[in-house]
Amino acid sequence: MTAAPVITTDRLVLRRPAARDLEAAIAFYMSERSQYAGGNVPRFVAWKNFSAILGHWEMQGFGLWAVTTKGDDSILGLVGPYYPDGWPEHELGWVMFEGSEGRGIAQEAVLAARNHAFEILGWSTAVSYIAPENHRSIKLAERLGAELDPNAAYPKPDQPCLVYRHSRPQEIRV
Repeated sequence: MTAAPVITTDRLVLRRPAARDLEAAIAFYMSERSQYAGGNVPRFVAWKNFSAILGHWEMQGFGLWAVTTKGDDSILGLVGPYYPDGWPEHELGWVMFEGSEGRGIAQEAVLAARNHAFEILGWSTAVSYIAPENHRSIKLAERLGAELDPNAAYPKPDQPCLVYRHSRPQEIRV
């Protein structure tokens, strides 16, 4: 099993997803909430979606972290660097589970993950692929300072999306 760094912020712990997160992830991927993240699917497909996230760590040596709060190991969402086979560019991705919105958790987690991608993984840029109907994610990308890149390639050419580009900050705080 590939070792994964644990990232802490003022309120959060970002850790490698584990089997103990399976039921929460399956519930997310089976819900309508996951419609923009390959979800709203039957249980066996939700299981495969989560298994791919776990496998990404093995294949790439990095991946989406499970977002938890300090003092509570319950998973609130998945956030981090993502680059599966066939993706045109490195992505910063995020999905937040039911009840985790409205507290700044996603923004705090993505900022920590982005700093890691730029500082530790050495990325010079990253994108976030967002469905045009996913207004919450669009607003988050804009709050993070990402800019719409109309010339960027889509990961699934038959499914156009919005591509928000994250540029490497001049100064990175870790």
